Amino acid sequence: MTTTPSTSGVPIATETVQLAPSYALPIALVLIAIPTVLLQPWVAGILALFGLFLLFQTATLRLLLTVTALDIYRGETLIRRFPYQDWQNWRIFWFNLPILFYFREVKSIHFLPILFDPKMLRACLEQRCPVTR
Repeated sequence: MTTTPSTSGVPIATETVQLAPSYALPIALVLIAIPTVLLQPWVAGILALFGLFLLFQTATLRLLLTVTALDIYRGETLIRRFPYQDWQNWRIFWFNLPILFYFREVKSIHFLPILFDPKMLRACLEQRCPVTR
């Protein structure tokens, strides 16, 4: 179903690429919640729960970048398909410390937490769906 990137580490535009999960954001939220307990216990609880929710999402979701679309799977079930032809723009916010992925389709806007390899996501999207500014 998926292939690995070329030997240069950059995927070939005709490959389907499954992004590796990145646990950095969920773990950071849980770790930030620990000292926050001393200042605001209810805020710490919200941060910890959100971090645990994102940890579960990271472990169970798969993002596949095909030639024509970004596909989101849970296990073997396709949850959603976002065809690149409907995209108007995309951006990874704070790329040095990636936490949010934004893309705009013709009829909707999407904000997704970075739960996958942001470098590979960017490389694949630059090939398949170049940013228009």
